[in-house]
Amino acid sequence: MVRWLDFLGWIACVVYATIPGFWLLIHPRIEYWRSRRRSPYRLLLPLWLAMWLVLGLMTVRWRHLALYTRLWTWVPAVLLFAVGLWLYSQSGKNFSTKQLSGLPELDGHHEQQLATSGIRALVRHPFYLAHLLEMLAWSMGSGLMVCYGLTAFAIITGGLMIRMEDKELEQRFGEEYAAYRKRVPAVLPRFGRE
Repeated sequence: MVRWLDFLGWIACVVYATIPGFWLLIHPRIEYWRSRRRSPYRLLLPLWLAMWLVLGLMTVRWRHLALYTRLWTWVPAVLLFAVGLWLYSQSGKNFSTKQLSGLPELDGHHEQQLATSGIRALVRHPFYLAHLLEMLAWSMGSGLMVCYGLTAFAIITGGLMIRMEDKELEQRFGEEYAAYRKRVPAVLPRFGRE
């Protein structure tokens, strides 16, 4: 069973690690994607799947190397999974499936409102925090070096992606977003400060 969990953790981390890359395809060229007649996802989704394949092939040889193998490490991992799932559920409140998939960003023709309540009053990008917690859970539980490496890769590319997304959101929402950005941290909430 542990080997199966390790394999599943490696695959999950490969997929999660490519999420920033997917959005890095979109944010720098948002006007290009908006100008296309057909859905940009016809090209973007195959590119994302190709990222999975490339990253999987690049890391396959290290998928069995573990920093440690302890069954008890799954206990804190399960807690991280639970918090991540809770964040996903909170992030989805008051958001449609289209909003969660980024269609309004790519469409650009519909009036949009900035969401700043609920979990978004604590962090601007709760989905990315949930992704991070899920990757940390797989890393911690499995102890696999590849999962930790993919998590580090996702943190670096995620930081770039968040900067680009924040820039695009500020262009879209103006001063309202700029004020929100100053008030609310990107991913890690601040507790105990008013």
